[in-house]
Amino acid sequence: MTEVVGIFTIICNLVAKATNLEESMEMVRLISAKVTQQPSDKPHLRLQILMHLFNVTKNPYSRFFVFKKALDLNVEGKITDYITPLCRDADKFSKQWKIGTLDQRALFLSVSNVLKDKRPPPKDSFYFLTKYLATFVGEDAYTMSEAKEVAVRAIVEFVKSPDRFQCDLLDMAAVEQLEKDEKYALMYQLLKIFLTQRLDAYLDFYAANSTLLKSYGLVHEDCITKMRLKSLADLGSSGSGVIPYSLIKDTLRISDTEVKFWIVKAIKAQLFDCKIDQVNQTAIVSLDTEHVFGLPWWEALRSKLGSWRVSQFIHRP
Repeated sequence: MTEVVGIFTIICNLVAKATNLEESMEMVRLISAKVTQQPSDKPHLRLQILMHLFNVTKNPYSRFFVFKKALDLNVEGKITDYITPLCRDADKFSKQWKIGTLDQRALFLSVSNVLKDKRPPPKDSFYFLTKYLATFVGEDAYTMSEAKEVAVRAIVEFVKSPDRFQCDLLDMAAVEQLEKDEKYALMYQLLKIFLTQRLDAYLDFYAANSTLLKSYGLVHEDCITKMRLKSLADLGSSGSGVIPYSLIKDTLRISDTEVKFWIVKAIKAQLFDCKIDQVNQTAIVSLDTEHVFGLPWWEALRSKLGSWRVSQFIHRP
């Protein structure tokens, strides 16, 4: 196989000597097609050849084309560790290559697909999903429908994430379309619960839709844990910041002996800064260090922003 790699290396080097962009692109297409014909057969060597082609190619669009082929090879050949470092630069690459909207979608989704197969999936996987969904702003209903399954996947990734408590999904048109969708409306409702409501709303939803959650690989106990933390953070963002133990117990549906455990858990998760007053049986939240915006904050923000939608300015977690 060393000889094969050597031969392809020589062939790839010819790309740099192409007389025009069209000729260069055609060579890139032919080489990439040959290299990726059987992705499961010695995928590491195939990737090595593709990355050499990527490095010798100067045309921005050709570089995008080869990089996309390398991403697909990583997924099909199950060798995601080899390209993960480059994946995190995909946002920068998309600007350098000046690719159009359709190619941006293909790039961001492919990068997310590579990253999601790592265990545990890094936050970048969710980030590039949101980058993909953001490209649908202003599109017609037919085009927008292409994003439905990815929007649901983003919802599932958000709900599964044990340390992500806020996101911009509700403000994205590609996700908003699910609200009245016959197949996915319940998933939109679930997202809304995890972003704007408390544990009791989730428990009611689960009682009516337990099979749906299981079908998406969502674990009820993990969802309860996340919603307890979200609910506790929400309590901390409301009122004076002084939370009676009794209110925590009732809201989180826990026993008296578990209250301190959940307060400490929320502090460790950096949801808020808080002091525990054992004498008065209260938790005193420092309101100037709020980390997760609670329901009242979100409702106030939405009323101020009106129809404004977050679409193009998504920040890396």
